[in-house]
This record gives sequence, structure tokens and C-alpha cells, in this order.
Amino acid sequence: MATPAIRMFRKLEGLFCVYKPAGVHWKLVRDSIETNLLKGLNAAPSPPLPHHVRLLTQPNNESETSKGLTVSTVSVPVLSKHPLVTGPEFQHIRVGVGHRLDAFSSGVLVLAVGNGNKALNDFYSTRVTRDYTLEAEFGTATDNFTHTGRVVERSTYDHITQDKLERVLSMLEGVNQKTLLTYSNIDMRSQEAYEMAVQGLLGPEGKSTPILTGLRCIRFQPPNFTLELQCLNETQKYLRKIVHEIGLELRSTAVCKGVRRTRDGLFTLQDALIHHHWTAADVMQAIQLYHSTKKNKKRSKAANKTSALQMSEDNITETQQSEVNEGVVR
Repeated sequence: MATPAIRMFRKLEGLFCVYKPAGVHWKLVRDSIETNLLKGLNAAPSPPLPHHVRLLTQPNNESETSKGLTVSTVSVPVLSKHPLVTGPEFQHIRVGVGHRLDAFSSGVLVLAVGNGNKALNDFYSTRVTRDYTLEAEFGTATDNFTHTGRVVERSTYDHITQDKLERVLSMLEGVNQKTLLTYSNIDMRSQEAYEMAVQGLLGPEGKSTPILTGLRCIRFQPPNFTLELQCLNETQKYLRKIVHEIGLELRSTAVCKGVRRTRDGLFTLQDALIHHHWTAADVMQAIQLYHSTKKNKKRSKAANKTSALQMSEDNITETQQSEVNEGVVR
């Protein structure tokens, strides 16, 4: 029979996401969550100790000592099974980490517990896109593309307008769209390519260079500006380099002041647990919500497929009926 801690662990198996603050390594986030989950699991009520029967001898009255001893049976707990002897039931728990965030970046970080690690691998094998918000500033270039790096160049930015910035962003987006088609390994003149493009399923097969699938400016207040982008197979260093290249295209310089991931596949900022909620109870609730969302999406896909088949059958029936009617008229 499963113990309360084991039953609790089974409810913890799955995917969830947390909000990783800037300035913290992702390994520290993972280790903190592992520690909190272990505390929660080992705080579950312990099962009752098993008992075994022991024979106890009891001396008789002093007048009857010559007749021997009296033996009685007593049920006593097996103290060797006590938690203070055996130690905590869970001493290690594996928490897997999805697409990493470096120490400079913040935002959504997907994690997995137990069997959820297999689901994590399947999750990232489906061309998952991620959304980011980049805070940037014109006028400076550094050795690591961030505002905290060593300054290597300063430049003017008064000539930069929002229209010029938008043109550069459109150019970069077009180049990346061509790269996306190149790595898709699909004939662009085929019906399959058209259907995949309509459904947004076009993507690189296996590993590829980082690809931007969307890029726009959501705030322009020189020297500061904010970009919102969607990408595949990226690293945060690559995103900071994009800001640097935008500055060069505009005959100026630019550095990245912040990288924030706002979405990773199905997970958004609204799903992310902040530091105060990195507890076993909150993680369990987040994982249960993920499972329910996944089931609802499967049902909606099945319903859409059924309705599409029904519409196709209806169209075929209508076509056949019209052909019959034409034959009767003739």
C-alpha cells in the first residue's frame, strides 16, 4: 500500500513553470525547488508502524518461583521502521529543466518532476516557439552586448526614427523567414507546405541556427526602446546580439538592458510561480492545472477533427446528390 508521501509524489509528476528573476542562475532555482519539494513530501504523515508479537516472561509469586516462569504475548511496534531510524522517505527528487535562461535573463522557466521529464523531451520536440521582451538603449556598445559590460564605443542616436527602426526590423524578419523555409526541408510548392504554413507548423527539422519568427517594436522613446519577438532554437546571448546588430544597421550602437521570456510553448507569465509559491502544494496545483489544460486541448482537437470529417462527408453527399439530380434532368 502506497504511503501518503508516495501518493503525493504521484500527483507531483508533470510539467509546471516558475518565474526566474534576473541575477539568479537557473541551477539555484532548480535546487531551491528540489529542496522545497523534498520538505513537502517528507512532511506528509508517516504510515503507522508495523507491529510484531513478542514473548515476555513474567515471574510468578515468590511462593511459586519453584514452578517456573509465566510467558505472555505482547504486540509491540517495530522501532527499526521508525522515521527517526530509517531517515526521511524521500532523499532525492529529480527536477528537470526546460529551455534554459542565463543569469542575466528573467521570465518563464519550465520544469518537470518525475515522469514529467519524458513529457519535457516530447514537449521540446514539437518546434516550440518562445516569446521575449527585450529592453534596449541606443548610444552605447559593450563587449557582451549588455549595459553592464565594458563600453567599447559610444555614438549618437538623434537621427534614428521609429520608421527607420521598423524598416530594419522588417528586414531582419524577412531574412529569418527565408531561413525558416530553408531548414523546413519541405517543398514550398506542395500542398503539404501550404497546409503547414496555414496551421503555423512550419519549422526546422532537428537542430538549426536561431530563427526569429516574429519581431516588432512596442515602445520607442529614444534612447530607450522595447522589442517583442518570437523565436526558435535561440539563446539569450543571441537575442542580445540582435539588439547590437539593430544599432549597427541604424548607423549607431545599442545595448540590451534586459531579457524577459514571456512565453515558452503553452506556458505564459500567468502560469509562472513566483518565489513565494515554490512550495510542494503550489507546484502540485500548477501541475494538476497543466494536466487539465492538456486534456481540454486534446478534446478540442478531437472535436475539430470530427467536425471537419463531418463537413467533408456532407460536401461529398451534396456533390453526389447534385450529380444524381443532373442525371434525372437529362
